[in-house]
Amino acid sequence: MFITHFYENKTSVLSQLLVSLPTVEENIKIKGRKAKVVQITQIDDYNYQVSIIFEKIPKKQPLKEIGKKKR
Repeated sequence: MFITHFYENKTSVLSQLLVSLPTVEENIKIKGRKAKVVQITQIDDYNYQVSIIFEKIPKKQPLKEIGKKKR
């Protein structure tokens, strides 16, 4: 069993006790968001740091209809 700390940039996202470690370039899901593993660093025998990048979700632009105004 391995203690796995997931980091995005330098922000801790999740710490978890796992049986198997994720691999580099693997797509995973953390807290309902899609992420990709970038780097895995071994701290000691049982502690690992996993660097991830979350998938960017584009913001939806509101539709503006010409001639209709909110009152």
